[in-house]
Amino acid sequence: MKTALNLQRFYQACNPSKTLVMGDAADRQYYIDFSDVRGCKIVEELQRTIVRISPDDPTCQLFTGHIGCGKSTELQRLKTELELAGFHVVYFESSQDLDMADIDVSDILLSIARQVSTSLEAINIKEKSGYFSNLFREIGDFLQTPIELSAEAELSLGIAKISAKTKDSPQLRNQLRQYLEPRTNSILQAINEELLDKAVQQLKQRGQKGLVVIVDNLDRVDMRPLASGRSLPEYLFIDRGEQLRRLKCHVVYTIPLALIFSNEYETLKNRLGGGIAPKVLPMVLVRQRDGSDYEPGISLLRQLVLTRAFPEVPWNTRLSLITELFDHPQTLDRLCRISGGHIRNLLGLLYSCLQRQDPPFSQSCLEAVIKDYRDDLLLAIDEHVWELLLEVVNQQSVKGESDYQILLRSMFVFEYRDTTGRWFGISPALAETEKILAWQQSQFIHNS
Repeated sequence: MKTALNLQRFYQACNPSKTLVMGDAADRQYYIDFSDVRGCKIVEELQRTIVRISPDDPTCQLFTGHIGCGKSTELQRLKTELELAGFHVVYFESSQDLDMADIDVSDILLSIARQVSTSLEAINIKEKSGYFSNLFREIGDFLQTPIELSAEAELSLGIAKISAKTKDSPQLRNQLRQYLEPRTNSILQAINEELLDKAVQQLKQRGQKGLVVIVDNLDRVDMRPLASGRSLPEYLFIDRGEQLRRLKCHVVYTIPLALIFSNEYETLKNRLGGGIAPKVLPMVLVRQRDGSDYEPGISLLRQLVLTRAFPEVPWNTRLSLITELFDHPQTLDRLCRISGGHIRNLLGLLYSCLQRQDPPFSQSCLEAVIKDYRDDLLLAIDEHVWELLLEVVNQQSVKGESDYQILLRSMFVFEYRDTTGRWFGISPALAETEKILAWQQSQFIHNS
């Protein structure tokens, strides 16, 4: 019997900006576990650290990776697995609370306090905080803009009201920050003693194992330089890393990938990571160092595409439905290869095909989409960048923060892991440009 494609559902499932929420059964059916073909089992390592190694002592773990490579989906999976293991998990996207171009440590701490207290209030754990009641009153006086709160108001409501007052006014936000910054240590102490300690205690009385906070999207903090000459991420995660580390519950922070290439990487590792290196989520391995296909990775990407179209069809029978989506199996394989193993890239190309025609997609439709994608990449490449790209083709490595900013943030170069370790390859769409092909030909002639 022929399986009908639900076109509208397929279109929604291919939206590249959508994060799969693993607690949602409809989303869960789209999830593919790529850990075997990424060369690392990051979710298992983060989970094991909390559940097995240090369930009762707070841990602070760092997680990073390329934008769009699937970090949020993996963090959603971590949340679900930790909940199954008996922890209360607060997951939130910091970019919904905070302005990523204008952010300080006190903003991050208050945001965490608000999210935790909101989540606990939802399960009837309500903490009163004498420190914060006084602080909110003082802030109202200081800003000369009263913050109306009843004596019974929850902590989350107080922080929400302050955020609402300052959200659209950089001037007010700046004033508030000047007031809060000297008090960061006492705010941290109050969050620990009046919120987190009590919450963990109450959760354990209810038979739960403890509290985990997952702060997503902090990797999107703006790279802008500050007056001190430091970049904003260096200031937050290196200079102030020890304060972010001191929360008395398990915390997982996403941090900007650029910091991995910083010459202060070891300082970051020690101050915020407590001596433990950040976990880096690489691309799905679709090609090997010698340029040949890596079939296990391509095979799972085929499944990703087919699952988005036919989630209820069993795994082993989906392959027979390729021609419902593409004119030929080779067209699907071409899509998987050209994506470079970058999940959002793959979904973006698929989405563009859907905007042009109904399935089955023709090879010419896919090639037109790839050409547009390549042309967009080429707009930003000057002579200096070409030199860097040729160096990556030659050495399969990226050195230093400035190269990272140019090559990896722009999606010109992708990071992979294999049994030998970490390596870098240029985007397959760029690998097909005349410039790269001509250079490779000249190298071949020179070496032969």
